[in-house]
Amino acid sequence: MIYYAEDDRGIRELVIYTLKNTGFEAEGFADGKELLDAVAKRIPELILLDIMMPGEDGIEILKKLRNSSSTKTVPIIMVTAKGSEYDKITGLDCGADDYISKPFGLMEMISRIKAVLRRTSSSSENDEYSLSGISINLKSHTVSVNSQSVLLTLKEFELLKMLIMSKGTVLTRDLILEKIWGYDFDGETRTVDVHIRTLRSKLGDAGDLIETVRGVGYRIIDKN
Repeated sequence: MIYYAEDDRGIRELVIYTLKNTGFEAEGFADGKELLDAVAKRIPELILLDIMMPGEDGIEILKKLRNSSSTKTVPIIMVTAKGSEYDKITGLDCGADDYISKPFGLMEMISRIKAVLRRTSSSSENDEYSLSGISINLKSHTVSVNSQSVLLTLKEFELLKMLIMSKGTVLTRDLILEKIWGYDFDGETRTVDVHIRTLRSKLGDAGDLIETVRGVGYRIIDKN
């Protein structure tokens, strides 16, 4: 099931029609309140969330979804105004998995949805990874350092998972953007640096395991 929150009825109905015609179950909602009411009854596989809506805007709804234990891992694609770089960065920093700009092609939208669903599926992965005191459980979406629980945002979790699964390998900022956010954000890598900084802080002394490779990117090392 895919939920789409969009106050423009014509756009909303066209997107829902397209989703259903390409094999998805889908429901549309005129604002964030309707969406949250629906989520309380059934958790969807993915949410399309327009930023500009009456009442609470899409960013505020995104924050509520990410702060809820039941929806913190649900894939969310933000729908932004064309060229609104601020909205894109804000959405990504608040935990969105991807964005799509209006006006968008319907087939591009379907392609983005399928890519996000593939990327966020962990059914074929091992459940748990450990490195120098850091433990990450993909099934329960939990992280601990020396048996002490650490609370991470969705993007911080995905970033730590990517680093640990590629331990010792230098990951470029562009690669991180592509794999975690799903696209090349026109060379904009600031959001990666922000997430690395907050991740290091939350990991405490273990944050030193994440090394900066000047001019290239980041890697995590195993000191054991």
